[in-house]
Amino acid sequence: MNNDANLKETLANHLRGGEAYKPLTDILEEIKFKDIATRPKGLPYSFYEIFYHIWFAQQDILKYCKEENYKASNWPKEYWPQATGPESEDDWETLKKNFFREREELIDLLLSDQVKLKDPVPSNEKHTIFREFLLLVEHTSYHTGQLLILLRHLGNYSS
Repeated sequence: MNNDANLKETLANHLRGGEAYKPLTDILEEIKFKDIATRPKGLPYSFYEIFYHIWFAQQDILKYCKEENYKASNWPKEYWPQATGPESEDDWETLKKNFFREREELIDLLLSDQVKLKDPVPSNEKHTIFREFLLLVEHTSYHTGQLLILLRHLGNYSS
């Protein structure tokens, strides 16, 4: 395996989580649906709001890495939900499914033999695929830490 392939696999592993922090799959199993819209005292966000933000940023980076005519969303308004929680449990389940499906789509793109880490994204010659995946790993890990803090405040954290 060449250096580029090794680095791609390392990035994919970090994106899945568990290398330096608890994977989102585990965190999502610990939160009770009744608690996801609660903003603990002193914190300006709910579990849902942060997870939605992680998902939105991820799908935005997916578009950025694939679309020649990418148009940036309105920051910060569109990157955060308008409500503290989903309208229904079905909406919550759909959000989680979309997150993991799109994460795998990003990983497939990353691991593709046709994609090189030094390749620019289609709509911006200044930004590379490597930069976008580093940004995504950093962003996801930052907010994953916040989700763990919320779990503790909500009494949902077991380990």
